[in-house]
Amino acid sequence: MATTLTPVLTDRWANERSWTLDAYRKAGGYEALRSALAMAPGDVLTAVKDSGLRGRGGAGFPTGMKWGFLPAPDGGPRYLVVNADESEPGTCKDIPLMMADPHLLVEGAIITSYAIGCHHAFIYVRGEVLHVYRRLLAAVAEAREAGLLGSDILGSGYDLELTVHAGAGAYICGEETALLDSLEGRRGQPRLKPPFPAVAGLYGRPTVINNVETIASVPSIVANGADWFRSMGTERSAGFGIFSLSGHVARPGQYEAPLGITLRELLEMAGGMREGHELKFWTPGGSSTPIFTAEHLDVPLDYESVGAAGSMLGTRALQIFDETTCVVRAVARWTDFYAHESCGKCTPCREGTFWMKGIYQRLESGQGTAEDLETLLDVCDNILGRAFCALGDGATSPVTSSLQHFRAEYEAHVTGGGCPFDPVAAARFEYTPRTMAGVHA
Repeated sequence: MATTLTPVLTDRWANERSWTLDAYRKAGGYEALRSALAMAPGDVLTAVKDSGLRGRGGAGFPTGMKWGFLPAPDGGPRYLVVNADESEPGTCKDIPLMMADPHLLVEGAIITSYAIGCHHAFIYVRGEVLHVYRRLLAAVAEAREAGLLGSDILGSGYDLELTVHAGAGAYICGEETALLDSLEGRRGQPRLKPPFPAVAGLYGRPTVINNVETIASVPSIVANGADWFRSMGTERSAGFGIFSLSGHVARPGQYEAPLGITLRELLEMAGGMREGHELKFWTPGGSSTPIFTAEHLDVPLDYESVGAAGSMLGTRALQIFDETTCVVRAVARWTDFYAHESCGKCTPCREGTFWMKGIYQRLESGQGTAEDLETLLDVCDNILGRAFCALGDGATSPVTSSLQHFRAEYEAHVTGGGCPFDPVAAARFEYTPRTMAGVHA
């Protein structure tokens, strides 16, 4: 059995009242902040850059490099915005992290703000998770009362305000520029780039936007050093990350491990597939990443290897499906989500997701045709690379990849007059879901 786990971000989750300042400090919390404040801001930035930390929100862009894109100080404000608007289907790592250990995020935000010269930072959290919002507010209040926020933090002369802002529950606000518009009080829609947020972000000022897990990784880098961080993971995908296993596994949950671990190893830790069933398909990084099959069990889960295999590591949301799942129905539900969450700003995404949703409804209801399969691919081709932001591109990923790996299952929906996993439809033709050896009766 594989035993490669690296509890760093999740190390305190089981501690009694782990979310309180007292519990966090007993476990060594805010010591990294003391160390950072004793360093020059540029040295903190260099440590993060040398660590090889990459953004844990999906794109995987080098964090230190992103911070370094900020222009030289001009006397005006600059901002840090923590993207806590977790809403990708299957992604469930940031919310438990903020619930169990909010002070880790607060400490990471203070250190990051110090490194980039920011004096007012924001945490943009999804409004529906009211329990998380309240917990973050309580943690910020505790930190401020303890002199860890506000004026002259720990006697260093450094000042920082940290605002927790609740969004209104729009998936599009996970896109960084749409998040900025929402934070400014406008409708959340992506902005035209350039200018990029590093140059003109929040309120038109230089802004760094990072995911919760990215910022939460900073204190451990400051405390233990860049070499320690690089000792885990791979050469180009350094460090550790939270892998969220959900679906048809014996023990779903959060597994923190070095980047480069495989799904086979993670499944061993999770007790394997549910008893009596076998893996059919899975997502390596949430529903907006191309799906994988059992053939990809041994693909190292790092940015380069997953990309070379035809998908994206994304948010490491590993949704696991066994042979009882209809891949067409699963993709139809994801497509319905993207059609609903499209902000409507650009035609390819607004119209394309709407038409794909309609095609899937026909396929599932037994009214689909062979031409519908080609139309799906054609619509995807007209969305991919032509949408205003990544939402449109992400919506095409499960469609094109499922057609690549399970075209026979799509065809069975056409020839069989509906979903072969539905007992009524399945009775009309011979069908073996596990092998897709279906022949219309």
